[in-house]
Amino acid sequence: MKKTIFKQNHLLGIGHLSTADIDLILETAESFVEISTRNIKKVPALKGKTVVNLFYENSTRTRSSFEIAAKRLSADLINFSASTSSLKKGESLKDTVMTLESMNPDVIVIRHSAAGSAKYLTTFARSAIVNAGDGFHEHPTQALLDALTIKQKFGTIRGLKLAIVGDILHSRVARSNLFLHHKIGNQVNLIGPPSLVPREFETMGAGVYYDLKEGVKDVDVVMMLRVQAERGAGVYFPSIREYRKYFAITPEVFSLAKERAILMHPGPLNRDVEIDKTLADSDRSVILRQVTNGIAVRMAVLYLLKGAGK
Repeated sequence: MKKTIFKQNHLLGIGHLSTADIDLILETAESFVEISTRNIKKVPALKGKTVVNLFYENSTRTRSSFEIAAKRLSADLINFSASTSSLKKGESLKDTVMTLESMNPDVIVIRHSAAGSAKYLTTFARSAIVNAGDGFHEHPTQALLDALTIKQKFGTIRGLKLAIVGDILHSRVARSNLFLHHKIGNQVNLIGPPSLVPREFETMGAGVYYDLKEGVKDVDVVMMLRVQAERGAGVYFPSIREYRKYFAITPEVFSLAKERAILMHPGPLNRDVEIDKTLADSDRSVILRQVTNGIAVRMAVLYLLKGAGK
């Protein structure tokens, strides 16, 4: 196995990965899924290594799963919260990271509101950088855990048709999933109001639909996205009631997908806004499995960066 599969020893986005890289990450993650079912959920793969969680935006699932992933690999962990740091005193991102670098960490996991922030860190940091979400740009580990969930359900991630529904404009999850599935040859339909799904996405290899029923017809995967009001998405349509009327997934709409189709959501979930609550809790939903797989995928990423072959 290679010591690292990531360009320049970092994971900055799906665009930096080859299809072989994606397959290796998923294969490695599958081997880590079993660890979470043990009585003692820990292996010594990263013993003596230090991982820093550097989160400038609120997060529950991503931050927690990176924390659990590091601990299950026996790494030492530092959780850094922007709300209680020297950033409140005017310290820059570079100065903060350079301060952390003086403590000799091995990996810095960063989430930041600015697109390109993870790549910026690679221009001066010695640590391996993992992008946990940068602005509207990418969220690579989310796309990878979604792919693992799809693979578990269908036995493959290839030859499939996906529909991603909602606030595409502001979604780094949508972009990373689009990049991944376009790279492996899957068809991806992006669905939402015209203000949130510009035609420019067609140049990235996606099909763009403004009719929910048309977009989800005969797909294998329906992935719903949250309307990101904190990023201003609420001004792109008249009201939540109207949005729900045209773009919420209901049992009637979901029945247009293939009989074996699964329902996904990266969270947090707004019940009865983007997804009918009966669907969210149905056996077609894999939302909680996505959360479980997030730990295995992030273990795989950390391991392949700093554990494999060493």
